[in-house]
Amino acid sequence: MSVARLPMEADDRESKRVKGMVSPILGFSDEDKVGTIPPHDDPLVVTLRIEGYDVRRVLVNQGSVVEVMYLDLYMGLKLRPEDLMAYDSILVSFEGKTVTLKGQIRLTIQTGSDIVEVDFIVVDAYSPYTTIVAKPWLHALGAVSSTLHQKVKYPSEGQVKEVIGDQAMARQCIVFAISRRPSTEPSTSIENGL
Repeated sequence: MSVARLPMEADDRESKRVKGMVSPILGFSDEDKVGTIPPHDDPLVVTLRIEGYDVRRVLVNQGSVVEVMYLDLYMGLKLRPEDLMAYDSILVSFEGKTVTLKGQIRLTIQTGSDIVEVDFIVVDAYSPYTTIVAKPWLHALGAVSSTLHQKVKYPSEGQVKEVIGDQAMARQCIVFAISRRPSTEPSTSIENGL
C-alpha cells in the first residue's frame, strides 16, 4: 500500500511545481554576509517605499508586534491628522517610558513589485528612525530577516528577493540616539577616580 502512495505523492509534488505553487526556500548562508562590515551587532535599517515615497532609516524589528511611525515622517508624507483612527492601547518606548500616541493609520509598503498594507501606530516621540516595521509587515510579505546578514528575504514570483540593510545608516542612527540621551549622574567609581 505504501508503494502505491509514494508515486502519487511524487506526482502531487510535481504537479504543484508545474503550477508554480511551491514557494522558494528562504534562508541565509555565509554568502549573504558578503558586503557587510564585520564584526558587527548593527540593527537592520533599510529603505522602503511607503505610500509612494522612498523612506530611509526604517528599522526592521522582528521582535515587535506593531509597526510604528514617528510624527515627523507622518507629516513629511503629507498625511493629515484627520486621517488617523483612534488607538486606545498603551505603547512603551525602549527606555520603558509611555509614548504619546496620535492614532493609527493603514498604509501601503511596496517592496519590489509586492505591495502589502499594514497598520502603523503614529507616535509623537524622538527616534533616530523614521519608522519601525515589525512582525505584521514581515508576515504579510512572507519575509524573514537577519541582522547578522543585514537582509530581509521574501518570496515573490517564484524567486527569493532581498532588501539589503544599510549598515552606515544604522550606525548613524545609533550615534544620533546616543547623542540625544540625557546626561547621567557620574558613577561612584568615576567620582573616586577609579
